[in-house]
Amino acid sequence: MRTYAGHSTARESNALYRGNLEKGQTGLSVAFDLPTQTGYDPDHELAYGEVGKVGVSIAHKGDMHTLMDGIPLDRMNTSMTINATAAWLLALYLTVAEENGIDHGLLEGTTQNDIIKEFLSRGTYAFPPGPSMRLIADTIAYTIDEVPKWNPINICSYHLQEAGATPTQEIAYSLATAEAVLDEVRARVSDETFPRVFGRISFFVNAGIRFIEEHAKLRALGELWEEIGRERYGVEDPKYLRLRYGVQVNSLGLTEAQPENNVIRIVLEALAVTLGRDARARAIQLPAWNEALGLPRPWDQQWSLRIQQILAYETDLLEYPDVFEGSRVVEALVEELAGSARAEMAVVTEHGGAVDAVDYMKTQLVESHRARVAAIEAGELKVVGQNVFTTAEPSPLQGGEDGGVMTVDPAVEHGSVDAVREWRARRDHEAVEVALERLAGAARDESQNMMPATLEAAAAGATTGEWAATLRDVFGEYRAPTGVAGAAAAPEGEALAALRERVDRVSEALGRRIKILVGKPGLDGHSNGAEQIAVRARDAGMEVLYEGIRLTPQRIAQAAVQEGVHVVGLSILSGSHGELIPTVLSELSEAGADVPVVVGGIIPPADERALLAAGVDRVYTPKDFDISRIMGDVVDLVAEHHDVTAEAALTAPPSA
Repeated sequence: MRTYAGHSTARESNALYRGNLEKGQTGLSVAFDLPTQTGYDPDHELAYGEVGKVGVSIAHKGDMHTLMDGIPLDRMNTSMTINATAAWLLALYLTVAEENGIDHGLLEGTTQNDIIKEFLSRGTYAFPPGPSMRLIADTIAYTIDEVPKWNPINICSYHLQEAGATPTQEIAYSLATAEAVLDEVRARVSDETFPRVFGRISFFVNAGIRFIEEHAKLRALGELWEEIGRERYGVEDPKYLRLRYGVQVNSLGLTEAQPENNVIRIVLEALAVTLGRDARARAIQLPAWNEALGLPRPWDQQWSLRIQQILAYETDLLEYPDVFEGSRVVEALVEELAGSARAEMAVVTEHGGAVDAVDYMKTQLVESHRARVAAIEAGELKVVGQNVFTTAEPSPLQGGEDGGVMTVDPAVEHGSVDAVREWRARRDHEAVEVALERLAGAARDESQNMMPATLEAAAAGATTGEWAATLRDVFGEYRAPTGVAGAAAAPEGEALAALRERVDRVSEALGRRIKILVGKPGLDGHSNGAEQIAVRARDAGMEVLYEGIRLTPQRIAQAAVQEGVHVVGLSILSGSHGELIPTVLSELSEAGADVPVVVGGIIPPADERALLAAGVDRVYTPKDFDISRIMGDVVDLVAEHHDVTAEAALTAPPSA
């Protein structure tokens, strides 16, 4: 039983973890901030506004010592949601254990370490696909003997569903990823060792609100995993063939509107992964009811933990054999999902496997997510409190000065910047330089495993940013595909046709197409919303400039001027809007870009008011689900800004 937790500094997160363990939590699930996840130190330009926001900042082994202070690592199961820098964070964890006299053979836990889903959905990648896969394979090959109880990778279907994947896509793309990883590792271990490698592969899955379908999905995933083990890799030991998975139930379906309803959603989704014994999750972490509003408080996380404890200790869920065994409905659905997943995996194979098929899979996810959004807009997919039964009493859970969420003090970032600079000043510089040079040498030599050099750098006192910068120098930079350009045109409908007509009229009045820049400043990689805005703008007839994630405010302003855009749309879900949006506004002003600015993200009401006062023209949050209405607002803003409001009206202009 876990809660996904971590914020601000290592010291504050350590206090949170120890408190959660005292409340009955049986493992840790560490959330890292975006600079840590993407390989930047707190004082890097791209880290501005992001330090300590969505997780804890870990810049070096000293931070990891503080994070795990007083926690018995030899008796703890620690899950780390970390991908591009997974090898590094694992090295820091191993170093801390060793410096505390704990044998690596006793350590249990998981590093997520699934980079393909980062290219597809979450955006916290650091290196190109090839070197990233090599780094994953090196980590697995190292841990299989040196840290034998550790799960070196957690193949994540969870984030695929968050990005819009259907159950078929979720199964197919996660299993295709697993095959790509196993194929990469196979050359690094002996034939005798490989079955153990297969047995250490674990999965991190999503459980959505469609209870029966979600349960059947997990049974289908288990059947296909065993099939792959036997037929593709020749694994025979039943212990190694068993699907080992943990779960966090769906966050995509949590709503800002009537957020108290999210508790019911979370419980139902937890049942899907616990009710049937033969497909039961090994570990569960539940989101907090208020994740669509902002960062959960300790009390909110306690509520999620208590849900798990009540299910485990008060109900009879765990007392009976599999209650779905023999169900013709479930068996038929499992067969259907397994068949469609095999077919989709074959398509991925035709594209060259998961690594080469990233473009294809990304486009498919963008299209699937668009279909989901369109169904909500049309009322075909009903979401209680959002598009049906919207009349409600105010929620008492959102009362108080904090609005029902935690806010990270901006002083945390300043303190982290000072701390990492102090760390660099007092360490053994020569030892760090030697270790980083050895790391670079190992990276250049594909016959070497990079984990020993990574461990040496961690022990010497290198920082997260230095480790990643060393590998970036060898491997180069990378920008993942957005999926926007390849997405098929949207089906025709009245709302889209009316919107396109308005775009045409205003564009004619302007003398050229309305041009929108969709930008994601900072390190937030959750691009689903930005992609849907970009696709809808394109389908409505606008010219769209969307470069993807990880843009500096300066780059956004320069692009706005150079491309002559009429409006700028910014998306931030990491909580860094208070720092980054005013900076973008300032950069736009200095660059001479006189354009309206709209912002979307998880933005509390008080912050929304502050952004509007700072000069933002519109703010949209998760409750604003109707993208056609949002795009209509954008057309109106452009028309008002250029004094052509008559052309933006829904009724046709009078004939001459």
